[in-house]
Amino acid sequence: MYINTTFQQLAFLRRPSTTFTAALLVCAGCLCGTSVWAAGATSDSDSAPATEATSPATGSPRILVLATGGTIAGTTDPRSAIGYNSGNVKGQELVRAVPGIEKLASINSEQISNVGSQDMNDEIWFRLARRIQEAFDRNEADGIVITHGTDTMEETAFFLQNVVHSDKPVVLVGSMRPGGSTSADGPGNLYEAVEVAASPKSRGRGVMVVMNDQIHAPRWITKTNTTAVQTFASPNAGVIGYVDPASIRFVAPAPALASTRDVLGLPANGHLPRVEIVYAHSNMDGAQIDHAIADGAKGIVLAGEGDGDASKEALAALDRAAKKGIVVVRSTRVMSGFVNRNVEVEDDKRGFVVSLDLNPQKARLLTQLLVANGITNPGKVQQAFSGTF
Repeated sequence: MYINTTFQQLAFLRRPSTTFTAALLVCAGCLCGTSVWAAGATSDSDSAPATEATSPATGSPRILVLATGGTIAGTTDPRSAIGYNSGNVKGQELVRAVPGIEKLASINSEQISNVGSQDMNDEIWFRLARRIQEAFDRNEADGIVITHGTDTMEETAFFLQNVVHSDKPVVLVGSMRPGGSTSADGPGNLYEAVEVAASPKSRGRGVMVVMNDQIHAPRWITKTNTTAVQTFASPNAGVIGYVDPASIRFVAPAPALASTRDVLGLPANGHLPRVEIVYAHSNMDGAQIDHAIADGAKGIVLAGEGDGDASKEALAALDRAAKKGIVVVRSTRVMSGFVNRNVEVEDDKRGFVVSLDLNPQKARLLTQLLVANGITNPGKVQQAFSGTF
């Protein structure tokens, strides 16, 4: 038997206290015959994360769920019809709330953080990356699932794709509606994320995002709607696969094995260098760019108009940045399409880099990683942008 607890029930149970909720759930597990254990709840600053394990049949895939918070861990709030509080539910509770998930794999869960993804930061990213690499290097898991808020999920996925060295799958998952809402999408999404992470078909595909019955690659995926459950799309490439509770179908070939591709190292100081995004608009001057230079930015990403263009004044300010050794990358504020070299802007002459298909937030992230690894020459930076396909 398993615990058939809905997110709505969890939200109700959590009102008295988190400790009371955990106690009820552990007791329920004992009564229902579910094999679970808990190492205790932890806060974001705890060095030893809380862990829980399920025990299905011997030989099942081993999946490690790393919880970071987000809407999928949220509960409804009466302040509005769609109001909610992010990061109220722990990872162990999320797993327990999904009927039948324990039949897919032997699942361990750990709490990495419990924040809304708007508060995702370098510290949490580094913690995630190191725990994932450790789990794979020590052969603790056959796949990893990360529960995450949707606002910055595409950035975390792209970051991990560039720093994790393994051919085992890493799957990010979230929800657009919190537990307790009329049609919470978290349980179904989490079930399918574990399903994908546990599948032999996922081997060699690196990092993926599973949402709304679709499987996306980190380079292409982006959030396209503020509230709709079908918010995620990959405009320039399309989905790489589809999943439902009965099947997984990949429609794109696996990329180069993650175990053989180049990965970028994490800086020892625990922080990525400062790279600013400057949003282009009509009647734009160079003030924002000059401020970024004065603030010590190591890179500047232009969220440009059309094919990554901007006013003459803005381009002149970017010239000043490039001459100071700051990495300048032209991206676009447009949802889809590529930014091409030397079309409207003489990139070779100015020493600029183009982002190709990467949106500004991913272009910023890659620039941060490259600068952190000592790669600042425009030609080598451009080569790296091309090489992340």
